[in-house]
Amino acid sequence: MKRYLFYRILRSILSIFLVTTLTYGVIYSLIPRKTIFQNDVTYGKLKSKPDDMKDYENTAFSKMGYLDYYPSKELVAEVKKDNPEVTAEVSDANTKIYQKWAKENGFKLEQYPISKGYYAVKELPLYTRVFRFYKNMIQVDHPWKINDPDNKDLKRGYKIVNDPMAGWALVGSGTQYKYQIYFNNQFPYIHQNIIRLNLGTSYPTFAGQPVTQVIGGGQGKSDSKEVTFETGRKSKTAVDIYSRQYQMTANLSSRDKNMYNDNYTVTVNNYQDPSMVGNSMRMGIIAVIISYGLAIPMSMLMSRFKGRFPDKFGIALVTVLISVPSLAFIYFFRFIGSSVFNLPDLFPTLGASSIKSYILPTVILGLLSVSGIVIWLRRYMIDQQSADYVKFAKAKGLSAGEISRKHIFKNAAIPLVNGIPSAVIGTIAGATITETVFAAPGMGKMLPDAIKAHNNPIVIGLVFIFTTISIFSILLGDIAMTMVDPRINLSEKGGK
Repeated sequence: MKRYLFYRILRSILSIFLVTTLTYGVIYSLIPRKTIFQNDVTYGKLKSKPDDMKDYENTAFSKMGYLDYYPSKELVAEVKKDNPEVTAEVSDANTKIYQKWAKENGFKLEQYPISKGYYAVKELPLYTRVFRFYKNMIQVDHPWKINDPDNKDLKRGYKIVNDPMAGWALVGSGTQYKYQIYFNNQFPYIHQNIIRLNLGTSYPTFAGQPVTQVIGGGQGKSDSKEVTFETGRKSKTAVDIYSRQYQMTANLSSRDKNMYNDNYTVTVNNYQDPSMVGNSMRMGIIAVIISYGLAIPMSMLMSRFKGRFPDKFGIALVTVLISVPSLAFIYFFRFIGSSVFNLPDLFPTLGASSIKSYILPTVILGLLSVSGIVIWLRRYMIDQQSADYVKFAKAKGLSAGEISRKHIFKNAAIPLVNGIPSAVIGTIAGATITETVFAAPGMGKMLPDAIKAHNNPIVIGLVFIFTTISIFSILLGDIAMTMVDPRINLSEKGGK
């Protein structure tokens, strides 16, 4: 079992790597990079300012990993390290120095169209981009993470304290995040900032935000609360205290100093609505409960009365469900739900704070999966009716209902349980149409939106997340199967 799990996890990691790398290669090599500016309003406004447009372009390409870029000020500072006499002035002497530096470091020296100031770019080959993506994916925080030249006496280390703002926590000094491990009343209740996932920076939509923040951060309006800061100042604010990050001393504002007693002043906001992944998880898990809750008794009834009215009626109903296109199915039940039950036909009508917003998209997601489960489970249970253990149960005098519930379904539960984790993931990842129709802010809707907006980092991030949870859900299904039936022994060969 342990050996089987070890090799399965290794193969899973390899599969995730291959799928993500292939997607990365396709997007970053076959799709013209200029497409990312098609829907960028800011970029369109810069057409009358060629210098700013060129800087905007190169900055965007740099953040997305296409190239390394040094704008004028940064280039001067970099070249000055080895050539103190160089200046930003455009002259033959400076040009020679910049060209020499560029040649030695693999950069191409360019000039802005209007100011003629120098800047340098270096195109990155695809393998370098992929390497950097994986190299920076896992970021570990530690007491030597921060190097602040204006705070040379910065203490470095960890301590467990009962922080007046965050409660009991493992607090770091010299780390990027102040609260390394902390506790609150939000699931999963124990949180950490020591190891974080970095999937790049979103652009052009959600510009400048980390991909993980876009996917996993809150949404909607800011959630403001009364907060008493370390300095004793009280303020109604939406800042997430647990997200405090180090701010360089040179960049500290008077407002920061009025609120905090140290450099950990950079925060993100709390929001009233759950994250995109949170919305998708809510709807996906409940949808699977609905689909299995309807499909299991329906399958048992149909198999028990094979060829009779319940079975014929069920087959007719399942046939209709399969035949109707998903989009027509969604719009039909959306109309019934809004006109008959007065439920909102768009998620934003009442927002994430109302349970009514979730009812229609969740129920429809569940109903879409019912037919497939019914067909499979009915066929399996009918096949089992001719098995020897069923004949033995009949000989013992058990009724058809008892045989169906206690024996046939017990065996059917083994592969049924195996498919539940995959069903949850499939519902979350496959909710694209439903979330789009209801304008529900979830991961299913986010993927096509990111593709249309040419937001390559979000696309790569979602592919990585979907691939990871899909592959490991299969492993989780195998483990769940052994828990239902101890006779199943997972081995490296996959046998019993």
